[in-house]
Formats: sequence, C-alpha cells, structure tokens
Amino acid sequence: MNQIDLLVKGGEVWTPAGFIEADIAVGGGKVLALGKSPVLPATADHVIDAKGKKIIPGLIDTHTHHRDPGFTHKEDITTATMAAAAGGVTTSIGMPNVNPPTTTVERYRALVEHHRKNAIVDFNHNPSGTVPEEIPGLAKEGPLAFKIFMVKDTGRDYPHMPGIGINNNGELFKCFEAVAGTGLPLMVHPHDQDLMDEIEGRYWKREDRSPQAYAKAYRDYDGIIWDTAMATLFRMQKALGARLHILHMTTPEGIAMLRRAKDEGRPCSCEVNPWALFLGTWENVEKMGPYCLGFWVPPAHVDAIWGAINDGTIDMIGTDHAPHTKEEKDRGWADMWSCPGGEPQIQDYLSLFLDAVNQGKLTLDRLVRITSYNPAKVFKLFPKKGVLLPGSDADLVIVDMNKEERISNETTYTKVGWTPYHGRKVKGVPIRTILRGKTVMQDGKIVGKPGDGELVKPLG
Repeated sequence: MNQIDLLVKGGEVWTPAGFIEADIAVGGGKVLALGKSPVLPATADHVIDAKGKKIIPGLIDTHTHHRDPGFTHKEDITTATMAAAAGGVTTSIGMPNVNPPTTTVERYRALVEHHRKNAIVDFNHNPSGTVPEEIPGLAKEGPLAFKIFMVKDTGRDYPHMPGIGINNNGELFKCFEAVAGTGLPLMVHPHDQDLMDEIEGRYWKREDRSPQAYAKAYRDYDGIIWDTAMATLFRMQKALGARLHILHMTTPEGIAMLRRAKDEGRPCSCEVNPWALFLGTWENVEKMGPYCLGFWVPPAHVDAIWGAINDGTIDMIGTDHAPHTKEEKDRGWADMWSCPGGEPQIQDYLSLFLDAVNQGKLTLDRLVRITSYNPAKVFKLFPKKGVLLPGSDADLVIVDMNKEERISNETTYTKVGWTPYHGRKVKGVPIRTILRGKTVMQDGKIVGKPGDGELVKPLG
C-alpha cells in the first residue's frame, strides 16, 4: 500500500452495495483502501474521527451558473466554489451563459485557465452547442456535455441569452446532429418558444406581469411549454441515437416520456432541481414573489418528481445554482418578466435533501446516487468520481444526520449574500468536505484556497 496521508476512522461509508462500517485510508489524493485495523493501520499522520457519522462521496453538481466572466457582480468562480464546498460539492460544472458565452475553443480554453486559478473545488464547463462548426473542436477540449437553451427571453436578455438560445427546430436538429457526432451528451433546457409567446401575450394583454401571472404562465395547461419541447427532443434523440440529458424536469408527462425512452434502452437522462421540491410552492410564490422564481411547481408535479426519484427514473440533482442580486430580484415585484429567474442553491441543497431523508421522503442511499454516483456514471467520471473505492479520488463528505441548523443569509458564501431558504430549519448537515484528501470545508468554514480545484474530464 502507498503512503497513507490521511485516515478517516469510525464512520459508516457509502458503497454501491450499501453503507459499511469502515476506515478510509487516503494517499496521494486517492482512496487507498477501506477496512479496519489490522488490515488498515490504527493511526496515520492525519486522522479524522468520524464515529457516528455518515461518509458519502463528494457531490457532483452538473448544473452550476458560476456567472464568471461577465456577471461577476452576482458571483465569480471563487465565491461559487466556496458555496459549493460549504454544501459538500467537490465537483462543479459551469454553464455557457457567461459573457462572452462559451461558443468557441478559444473562449473555452480561457475559461478553463480562469477556473484553474480561482476554483476551490474540481470543475469542468459545458460549452454552448449552438455553433455546429465549433462543436468537434470543443469536444476535443474535454467538456462533459454541450448545453442548449430552447428559449430566448422576452423582456430581458439574461439568463437565457439571445446569442445561445435556439427555438428553431431545424437549427436545433443541426446542432443535435453535430453533438451526436462527438459522442457527448446534449443537455437541453426544454422550452416551446412559440407556445410561450402566445401564453405570455395573453397575460400581458390583461396588463398582468406580476410574479403570480408569471408563475401561472409557465405552468399553464399543466406545463405544456415543457412537454411539447421534450416531445420534440425525445423524437430527435431517437432519430439520431444521441445522448440526451433533459434539464429542469418537473412535469408528469415529461417523466413519462423519459421513462418510455429508458424502457427502450435509449441513452436518455435528466436532472431535477432543488427549487422544484423545496421552493416552488404557490405559498412561496405569494409570499416570496421573485425570490422563489424560477418556476411554480404544483403539488401533483412535486409528487410525481418524488416518485420518479425513488423509482430511479430521475437520474440526478443539478442545483441550477443561479444567483442574482436583490436589486435585480426586486424588479420582479412590479414586472416579473423584467427580472432574471433563478436563485442561489448549491450551498443548501445537501442539507435540504438530508432533512428530506430524515423525514422519510427518500433513503440516504438514493440521495447519494442522485447527487454523486449517477452524475459520475452519466457524464463518464466514474470511478474517478462518484464513489469511495480504492483508486477513486478521495472526495468525501462527512455528514451528521442528527445535527440541526437554521439556514441563514449570514452564513452563505454566494456573492449576492442571500439564500431563498433563509430561516428554514434542517436536520442533517455536512460537517466536513474533503477534496482529493484535503479538507476544504470544516464545520461550515471554508479552509480551501483558490487554485485547489482541478479540471476533470470524461474518462474513456
């Protein structure tokens, strides 16, 4: 066995076969072995006592808006990855709606170098898949996927930027075809622009641009703007044999489409976002207005999401961490269509889901699968990431399932300084985040440094 740098003792460690009582020997940033003394030594230079705690693989967030470059008044790579580390995330994947958007190899390389200098956790960045001639070259740089928005916002130019939105099916097909040729997945924000224009226009004619009108518009006819877009995507995927990853899954019909595709053995996957389960209630729409939008998710849709998480149809959680300043959000009280959608998520989502485990809504095993194991499998980071087995990166989170905390704006690391979950009490929190054998968060305090993060590329 190689030199042991760190021994994590006494915890219950998640493995694909379930939780086991084991010590973890770490050396050179890798898991060397799991076991007990005398198989493993009783001590090492650095020892962490994890008795009574759960040890899970570091979370992989496949949908983080780092906001950098171009929108650093909201967030930057360092603050985003500080929030990530605080929430147990050891790998954070950025999105292309930055400025300039990542549509070329030159921009992609510059962004990767910027991450190398500033990220506290491991990273990658998914470029835009909207310029077919750039896609083969971008694929050689090592992204995990390409990203397309099927939407161009009306009344605002962010976060769904006109330069990287596609709402023409012919153009979408060409881009999908180009991505399919690389073997990488295409992740898509599904949105039927023509239907949305018609539905929005009906509210505007009534001069109703309130948060409540916005929430209803995006969920009108039981979420038709999502479902018609997903039907198009699944049909294109079937024609091309491509890898398709659906973002923002929230509708029962969309879940049914995904389930059918999986039953046919097609390479389709999806994420659900924390806001869909913990934030998007009508009560919050009334009370929080722009601070919870995003999108309204009716109770029947929430129930369908929980069911699909627990039966394995939904593959993973992507935070859609999307910070905006309070000044930007406050515009939404008078006109939600002039206000950017989204809110901070990455620091709080593990605690929200651990609390849900304690409430019996899902098992801890299922939570690990949707936050780490499955993302690593879908995006080909496994077994480097997503599991704690010999040879894997020593990315781990020590979790206290009995600790109670109240989420607060005062302890958030996101640059905008607020969380939509302020004041919410949770039971179950991450108490230490370890990145490749190095502690980057301990008891809520960030001890990692900019530059600790490394670029991770798909394996094979």
